[in-house]
Amino acid sequence: MSVKMRLSRHGKKGQPFYHIVIADSRAPRDGRFIEKIGTYNPLTNPAVIDLDFETALEWYQKGAQPTDTVRAILSYKGVLYRNHLLGGVKKGAFSQEEADVKFKKWLEEKEAKINAHKSEVDESERKILKDRLDAEKEVNEARMAEIKKRRAEELKAQEEAAIAAAKEAAAAEAEAKGEAPQETEEQAEEAAKEE
Repeated sequence: MSVKMRLSRHGKKGQPFYHIVIADSRAPRDGRFIEKIGTYNPLTNPAVIDLDFETALEWYQKGAQPTDTVRAILSYKGVLYRNHLLGGVKKGAFSQEEADVKFKKWLEEKEAKINAHKSEVDESERKILKDRLDAEKEVNEARMAEIKKRRAEELKAQEEAAIAAAKEAAAAEAEAKGEAPQETEEQAEEAAKEE
């Protein structure tokens, strides 16, 4: 029986979520499996990988063949490097303690890279959000300036209408009393132009 380490798809349409499983190569992709050794969520940045390290290493040493994606996941988590170091210990190239020190150093470097990437992603998200808020503020300020301008024009028009109504009322009142209406400045200017 050929055993594979592969992904079993779960989640909903457009939002995949995978289980990392050990399965017979003849079994369907999402069908029967021998053992579940972890999960993989590619939708986050960086991707969230939860892997049972020791079980994955044990199955890899027994000869389970990983698919390309699972091989990349195992490499990312250090299973392949750990297997390589254990091979060196078996051959006598170095001791188990030296292998443990090398692996620990590799894990620390890997963790530093991951944390640096996370901080870059967080910073870029903050920058995008800040740019979006600044653009929104500019649009709001432009709208407020336009509203103030319209209100000023409306107030000016209302004042002019009130002045004209007051002049008409004064003229009507003067006619009612029998007095000749006083010429306004505009009427005087028009009379001067006609002459």
